[in-house]
Amino acid sequence: MTSYAFDLLVEEAALCRLCGPMGCAPVLSQRNGPAPARLMFVAEAPGRLGGAITGIPLSADETGRRFARWLADAGIERSSVFVTNAVLCNPLDARGRNRPPSRRERANCGPWLARQIDAVAPDVVVVLGAVALAALEEIAPHGLTLRSDVGRAVPWQGRTLVALYHPSPRTRAVRTDGQHSADYRALAALVESVVR
Repeated sequence: MTSYAFDLLVEEAALCRLCGPMGCAPVLSQRNGPAPARLMFVAEAPGRLGGAITGIPLSADETGRRFARWLADAGIERSSVFVTNAVLCNPLDARGRNRPPSRRERANCGPWLARQIDAVAPDVVVVLGAVALAALEEIAPHGLTLRSDVGRAVPWQGRTLVALYHPSPRTRAVRTDGQHSADYRALAALVESVVR
């Protein structure tokens, strides 16, 4: 996909109103990262204290700082990767807090995510958390579960797919910061070994 085609994708996504009013404009632009990119991360949704404010997924809030730290630990330059979300707008609950996107919201954004993957043409797609993992399963089956398959690389749609836990501080209940950091270091080694 050319730069013009990616710009058109950004413009079209910005006009989407399938889910009705959401917490922010769609977080998709050249600021997500380069297209094409060898490595693409797919998280859940723009956070109200991060991406929904900055327009850049996984930035500015505690989740974004954890993500940036683990990338740095692994020697992965943020500027070399493309980062997006399973849903491009920020789903909020009645009290204005982040909530997981609904199945309908994921389905509405599924075509945008599929088009982003085509545009970015990554060798490796990394899903961050169960919501992103489910969103990719809806695009094309992969059979992975986060608990059983964390860090395991599998072929998917002519690419390599890896599931990692979301960098939210809430994941400390199931994965230590040290385990997260090790996951990213293993990912960096995997990216270097993948040849398409």
